[in-house]
Amino acid sequence: MWDFGWTGRGTPAPIAPPRNLVVIGLYRYVRNPMYVGFFTGWAGLWLLFGRANLYRLVSAGLVIGCVLLFVRYYEEPALRAAFGEDYTVYRRNVRAWIPRLRAWQQPARAPSP
Repeated sequence: MWDFGWTGRGTPAPIAPPRNLVVIGLYRYVRNPMYVGFFTGWAGLWLLFGRANLYRLVSAGLVIGCVLLFVRYYEEPALRAAFGEDYTVYRRNVRAWIPRLRAWQQPARAPSP
C-alpha cells in the first residue's frame, strides 16, 4: 500500500486511484500482490487451524471468483484507460496471479525531445 501512496501518488481505492503506474516492489513479480497475499494468508490460516471445510471452501471460491471478475472487467480496463501503453507493456510482462521468479525490469524510457 505504501507504493500506491509514495510512487503512485494515490491509494488502492477507486475513489483516489494512483496518478502514476506502480511497477516497483512486489508489483515487479505479480500484478495483484495484495489480493494474492490476502488469499494465500487466509488459506494458510485455514490449513494451520484446521478450519477448512466444504462450506468455507465454496464460500472462498465464490469470493475469489468475484475478485477475479472485478479485476478483469473493472480494474484492468480502468488501468488501460489511465496508463495506456505503459500498462500494456507491464501487463504483457507480469502475470496477474502467479508471481514471476525474477523481478521484471521496466524498460528505460527514451528521453523527450
